[in-house]
Amino acid sequence: MFDIAERRRRGAGRRSKGTEGRTAMARNIQSLERAAAMLRLLAGGERRLGLSDIASSLGLAKGTAHGILRTLQQEGFVEQDTASGRYQLGAELLRLGTTYLDVHELRARALVWTDDLARSSGESVYLGVLHQRGVLIVHHVFRPDDSRQVLEVGAMQPLHSTALGKVLSAYDPVAHSEVLEAERKAFTALTISEPDAFEVVLDLTRARGYAADVEETWTGVASVAAPIHNQRRMPVGAVGVTGAVERVCKDGELRPDLIAAVRDCARAVSRDLGAGRF
Repeated sequence: MFDIAERRRRGAGRRSKGTEGRTAMARNIQSLERAAAMLRLLAGGERRLGLSDIASSLGLAKGTAHGILRTLQQEGFVEQDTASGRYQLGAELLRLGTTYLDVHELRARALVWTDDLARSSGESVYLGVLHQRGVLIVHHVFRPDDSRQVLEVGAMQPLHSTALGKVLSAYDPVAHSEVLEAERKAFTALTISEPDAFEVVLDLTRARGYAADVEETWTGVASVAAPIHNQRRMPVGAVGVTGAVERVCKDGELRPDLIAAVRDCARAVSRDLGAGRF
């Protein structure tokens, strides 16, 4: 009898915990839905809305609406006018939307040029942008041979050791500050991690218009990359080729023809984005 009662008690406890978990998840989902509805409301109609207007439009209690607005405000998605107390969309939401559009336009403009670069170089081509203190690969063209390769779109690469990352760090002030604040892990014996030495690398990158990674991230692998600019001459990404050291380098140095091809590709994409002549 005791065993049966005990099993029933434990079973009831597990059901209770499961119910609590589902209830908490439902509350979280409901909060997300309310926050999304709030952003849509602020995106349409009047430029600014007061707390009462937002609460009544969404059928929420003022306290609930204020709590969600406060969270959105802390994250930069909503701003409050100090004079009127009314709310409007924040700069962070605009930045995210602009980034989304910029990345898709960048990739679309780069498709033909990166395909040409892969054919002429015989190596893999990567297109990367700054994302969360790293390089997000937004386009990858396979090496034009029959070898087995893995698509790396969506993969992250470090800022401090890769050619793509060095280019972004050299030309983008945001990337520069983020790479200095981040942990610069030594992936190989050749990785440059010290701040002063890294700054010298960035100065050299800006002076010659490209960055190199010769076994600094992966043993036996070398890369060269160049910056891509938009119509405002702002850096929006980087393009580069990656391959085995024995193919990318000659006599211990990056092949000049590969450097020229990568820089030509970066300039071509930049021109298509409206950057004009370099």
